[in-house]
Amino acid sequence: MIVGIDLGTTNSLIGVFEKGSTTLIPNVFGQNLTPSVVGISDEGEVLIGAAATDRLVTNPQLTASAFKRSMGTSQTFRLGSQKFRPEELSALVIKSLVRDAEIYLGRRVTEAVISVPAYFNDTQRNATRAAAEIAGLKVERLINEPTAAALAYGLHDDKRENTFLVFDVGGGTFDVSVIELFEGVVEVRASAGDNYLGGEDFLDVLEAIWHEKTKVGELSSTLKAQLRQAAEQAKRCLNRDQVVSFGIQRNDSFIQCSISPSEYESRIAPLLMRLRRPVELALRDARIAVESLDEVVLVGGATRMTSIQRLVAKMFGKLPLRHIEPDEVVARGAAVQAGLKMRSEELDDIVLTDVCPYTLGIESSRELAPGDYAHGIMSPIIERNTLIPASRLQTYSPIHDNQRVLSIGVYQGEARQVSNNIKLGEFEVQLPRGNVAEETLVDVRFTYDENGILEVIATVRNTGDEKRLVITRNSGQMSKREIEAALKSLEKLKIHPRDQDENIAMLNRANRIYEQRLGYEREQIGKLIDQFELILEGQDPHEIREFRLELQHCLNALEFRE
Repeated sequence: MIVGIDLGTTNSLIGVFEKGSTTLIPNVFGQNLTPSVVGISDEGEVLIGAAATDRLVTNPQLTASAFKRSMGTSQTFRLGSQKFRPEELSALVIKSLVRDAEIYLGRRVTEAVISVPAYFNDTQRNATRAAAEIAGLKVERLINEPTAAALAYGLHDDKRENTFLVFDVGGGTFDVSVIELFEGVVEVRASAGDNYLGGEDFLDVLEAIWHEKTKVGELSSTLKAQLRQAAEQAKRCLNRDQVVSFGIQRNDSFIQCSISPSEYESRIAPLLMRLRRPVELALRDARIAVESLDEVVLVGGATRMTSIQRLVAKMFGKLPLRHIEPDEVVARGAAVQAGLKMRSEELDDIVLTDVCPYTLGIESSRELAPGDYAHGIMSPIIERNTLIPASRLQTYSPIHDNQRVLSIGVYQGEARQVSNNIKLGEFEVQLPRGNVAEETLVDVRFTYDENGILEVIATVRNTGDEKRLVITRNSGQMSKREIEAALKSLEKLKIHPRDQDENIAMLNRANRIYEQRLGYEREQIGKLIDQFELILEGQDPHEIREFRLELQHCLNALEFRE
């Protein structure tokens, strides 16, 4: 049985796809939302969810929350005498969700699709997989949260074609994705985000305001937890009240402050500005104008804030959609993906595509002047927001004549210096003796799929020698045979677009018509051929497909006009 899990910063959910629809599974308290909170009771027992939530206030030293923000780091959380890594705490939440599902479904759950923020890097994704493995699950797929939301909305959308933007503000992260729906295909055009921006940060502002107005300094852990809870309640009231008062009881006095919605909005202006930047980046990468969006979809509990809803309406000039519960939409989408993995008959017509959230490349050196090099420069091979699965090739050469070894460091990230990116792996390629640097060419091909498998192949042109490295973010989850099977399915991607049949046929047709025409028509066809060949070199499947259709239309107009 495959389930869909939304492992959230504030709350987590689990669902299944059965009989043509998604079902969210309630926990033992009858609630779909299970707080992502872990605590230790006075007797030493582990408490999860609602059972641990109250202890955030009464026993904060024995309780942990918001640990998703630390996934992939070395941070630990101390609960009493015990220390826990974020993966271990997340595993406890997952085990609780799975236990609820098994009781509800009456059968064992062994596999899951788990949602992650689109902007999670491979280290954070690895940590999520590790959490599931600790909980005894095999992860069939990690699905980006906005992509999951798109799946949930895609099933409810009556339009044949639709372009929309998913605006996802959870407790700890912010993601935005531009999605296209057409003929049963859910295609992610671009994703961007901020892994350290969410509802928790808006609470931090309220706490800071309280400290400033009350002049109260450092608080005990218990009072800190009480203030956090009071700030959460105040944040909800700010959506509807003119002035909100909140505070804590310390000794014999109740220490409180008041704040108006306008004052709060002015204080959170920097956070709202941070929400704009990923939106602009995603739209730019997708090459889509704001006016071309059919809808904007709000996802995540923090989008209930009036300030965020007002910002979105102002940015896009339209009211956003919220007809699926913002807290539940990601879990429903993960359940749909689980149904796709189980090959549910009701989902036969649904095709899901996604993009690579970060740029993948290798370390290189740039010649600044003869003999003077800048080292440690990131050379992109698969750029962010490339449709996956994808395969790209770049050619490199050694710096010096007679250089015997070419070291290839593989990195993930957007920074120009590789030291500011994440290193994924490294290997060496042997070069022939007596080589001339500029004549010794090494082709480096990256092939990347939706399971996070990155295959790097370096081929020395002069000798044909080949070195291969496979980097998988889900080590321990997929067997070597499964990895090889996935790579085999991607073999066709290793054909350069200029060598693919449909592109060869289109160029042959264009060249034939070019030879038949004279003057202005010949000149125009020649320009179209040049442009198509340039786009083929860019190796972007989406651009190639779009221009091929445009070229076909132009050639049809020439050939079939009266």
